[in-house]
Amino acid sequence: MAQSYKIPLISQAQKLNIQLGTDFYYLRLRYCFTPMGGWIMDIYDNLANPLICGMPLVTGCDLLGQYEYVGIPGSMYVATDGNPPEVPTNDNLGSTSHLYWYA
Repeated sequence: MAQSYKIPLISQAQKLNIQLGTDFYYLRLRYCFTPMGGWIMDIYDNLANPLICGMPLVTGCDLLGQYEYVGIPGSMYVATDGNPPEVPTNDNLGSTSHLYWYA
């Protein structure tokens, strides 16, 4: 049976430690205020070694799909309540736009 987890986020720059499967990771998220801006996420291992840096939070795809070689288990998706393909804004991340992990 597949395991899913909604990663608890807020609408501001943040750092958090999470467990995905049996491993622990450190996430750093920030919003880029540019004309085509959006949320950017960095993922570090439990020793603070960078694994993925500058990954945009886009909808409609597995965010970890192109990074299988890194070895992070499962898949990550972003979806917005009521309109899943809507891109998260500076104001709605964690309230109506969510980051999900599936194993």
